[in-house]
This record gives sequence, C-alpha cells and structure tokens, in this order.
Amino acid sequence: MLEPLTNSQIRQFKAAAQKLEPMLKVGKAGLSEGFLLSVDSALAQHALVKIKFVEFKEQKKELAPQLAEKTASHLVMRVGNVMVLHRPKPTLSEPVSLPDAASST
Repeated sequence: MLEPLTNSQIRQFKAAAQKLEPMLKVGKAGLSEGFLLSVDSALAQHALVKIKFVEFKEQKKELAPQLAEKTASHLVMRVGNVMVLHRPKPTLSEPVSLPDAASST
C-alpha cells in the first residue's frame, strides 16, 4: 500500500503537472488491459503522468480513483477532463551485486 502524500507533496506535484501535456488519453476502450499497461509503463518511466479523458467524460469521477488504484499510484488531482497520477520510482532496498567472474570458472 502506498503511503499518503503530504499536502506539500501534492502542491509540488500539482505545480509540476501544470507544465505537462497529457501523455495518455482515455478513449473508446476505457480502462482496458492495454491502457492499464500503458499507464503502468508511463509511471515506471515518469513519476508524474497526466491523462486526458476523451471518452467516458461522464464517468471520470469514478474512473480516476479506479485507475489510480489499479496502477498502484496516487491520484494527485482531477480538473475538468484531465487527471494527474503519481507513483514514486521504486528504490532498491539492497545493492545489486554482480556475480564474480572468477568464481564462475
């Protein structure tokens, strides 16, 4: 489960999101498996993702939190037909050790 965002973090993310263009658009397929994979991939590359509702505009209030839940991300904001998601980049808890070349012989 994700830790809740602080008010300070939310303000920072909203300010940063103002400069972003929507990366993805919710179209006729809605929250399809392919769309969820696209959002997941975008969140893996960019911690902050802006998504525009082209279709399903009437259901955006219900779909925005569902999308955040399904992608394990925070719903930073939803304004008009646009929403912003944030997911912290994963941190490595342990340093990755490469196998020693000498021990493999």
